[in-house]
Amino acid sequence: MMTSRERLLTALNNGTPDHLPCQVHGWMDYYLETYLGGCDQYGAYEHFPGMDWVIYDGPRFIYSPEALSQWQVTVRDLGPGIKQEIIQTPEGTLSHTIERNEFTPWTTEYIIKDEHDFALWEKYVPVPVAVDWTNILQVKERIGDRGIVRGGFFGFGQGSPWQDFCTLFGTEKAIYAALDQPRWVHHAMETLLEKKLSVIQAAGKIELDLVETGGGAGSSTVISPKLHREFCLPYDRVQIKALHEAGTKVVYHLCGGLMPLLEIVAENGTDGLETMTPPSMGADTDLAEANRRVGDRLFFIGGFDQNAGFEKGTPRTAARLVRECHEACPNGGYICCPSDHFFFGDPANIQAFVDEANRCTY
Repeated sequence: MMTSRERLLTALNNGTPDHLPCQVHGWMDYYLETYLGGCDQYGAYEHFPGMDWVIYDGPRFIYSPEALSQWQVTVRDLGPGIKQEIIQTPEGTLSHTIERNEFTPWTTEYIIKDEHDFALWEKYVPVPVAVDWTNILQVKERIGDRGIVRGGFFGFGQGSPWQDFCTLFGTEKAIYAALDQPRWVHHAMETLLEKKLSVIQAAGKIELDLVETGGGAGSSTVISPKLHREFCLPYDRVQIKALHEAGTKVVYHLCGGLMPLLEIVAENGTDGLETMTPPSMGADTDLAEANRRVGDRLFFIGGFDQNAGFEKGTPRTAARLVRECHEACPNGGYICCPSDHFFFGDPANIQAFVDEANRCTY
């Protein structure tokens, strides 16, 4: 019998473990506080025996005092759950606003509003000059053979340059700019990539077992395969190659439509693809078809409908959905996981998810 770490690493190598590995796509604070007594992610995994531990964390980034001095941030409270950051640089001011409720934050004012703002941001945004892996090494020691540690490493959005740009500028505006001002958008992609590469270079050996790249803004429910090929693929290739050279595995994150993008993603060099969101969750993944088309090149994470299985389901429903995912990827290279975050659901449903995964042998 494999340890959880061996099982997960086998899946990340697109191999066949002893049984189906399972994890959750991060534990939301709301769920932890509402259903699990306010424990942290470690306590949550302890609560569900048999689940493979996938700890989400990141290193400490170190910035030069000079860079920080040119990026002075003042936070303004604009009301319940609304915070605005005013950033003063030597040549002008930027601002952005975040709102949040008990579930999640969202952006209501983007920091980049036009090309002038991007030029200011490009010149002055602080970029780490060193990376401290101490806490990640401590996490690895703490969990031992119970699992792996993954994270997004460094960026300004979720994973890759296109997602960063959409996070900074707004997704709709980014799409319009890609069509109307492609030269400027390519400049933005190159700038974002260069900043990421400089931090990868400064990081030395990346101690995360898995690094997340991509981002939902690259999904086919957001942009066309043509735009993805032009504004994602060239930059993804370079970033993923650099991450590989730094010693880590890579998973490419698309949390919307992905079926028209399968072969394009397989070209970018990633080791795996997530979140494999099914039609019942508003996306388009046919897990068995994805496995047939690119399963020899990519491992998969996700595919489980957490609304039907956790939030609105029963233990029997959760078990059935796990079994369906397993049957779609019968030869391994797959980690069963909710397709996104979840905030509600009887813990008994999660335990049924775990128990069925343990019964799904190869």
